[in-house]
Amino acid sequence: MSKRGSFTAETIPGAAERYRLEGIRDRRAASGDAAPLRVLEKSVARLAKLFGRAQAPARVDRIVVGLGNPGDGYANTRHNAGFQVASRLAKRARAEFAIKAAESRIAEARVGDVRVAIARPQTFMNDSGRAVRKLLDRYRLDPSALLVVFDEIDLPLGKIRIRDRGGPGTHNGMRSIVAEVGEGFPRVRVGVAPADPSAEIGELAEYVLEPFDADERPVADAQMARAAEAVEVALRDGIDRAMEKFNG
Repeated sequence: MSKRGSFTAETIPGAAERYRLEGIRDRRAASGDAAPLRVLEKSVARLAKLFGRAQAPARVDRIVVGLGNPGDGYANTRHNAGFQVASRLAKRARAEFAIKAAESRIAEARVGDVRVAIARPQTFMNDSGRAVRKLLDRYRLDPSALLVVFDEIDLPLGKIRIRDRGGPGTHNGMRSIVAEVGEGFPRVRVGVAPADPSAEIGELAEYVLEPFDADERPVADAQMARAAEAVEVALRDGIDRAMEKFNG
């Protein structure tokens, strides 16, 4: 009989060792002494799981962080504009948020020749800095490799502004990040204030945690797409080129 296509303990990786362990287990079971081997097998399984978790992440050049609050109840709110832009960016790069690490959901992708981790922190907005610090540690990058996208109450809906560095302004998520890593990273601000400057917004905290109105949604969708494009330009061509093109 031809050996082509046959499978033996020698041709299957790890099979010989598995058969040896099974033989020992069968013999010990017959003698009533299987407990020590079960302990050994559990220890091996725990070690395999531990080392699997400890695998180094993919190398990336940049980290894009979209700010927001986790949970379906916040998904379409004004305060989650950063999450919404991050989702569009990942979709354009055909990437999924399949990685759970650094207190974030992460999609690893390429934008042109740039390897990028697109992250949505899961810490809630006011603790965003903690997740950002862990993301930088995970990928062994300096804060200058960050690009943060967030909602801006001082800009009207439909507008975006890009800066290469600076203070946090009034945004609590940005305050948390700056407190952790400093001011030396670029950011994309996505306007969420009423397009009509005479419109009343009432209580600010309530306003930003509400979804966009029905008549605002088309403008917001176009704005998020434009912000995702701005991030791509910043990654591919540099922050100065992005500012020239999008800070109209």
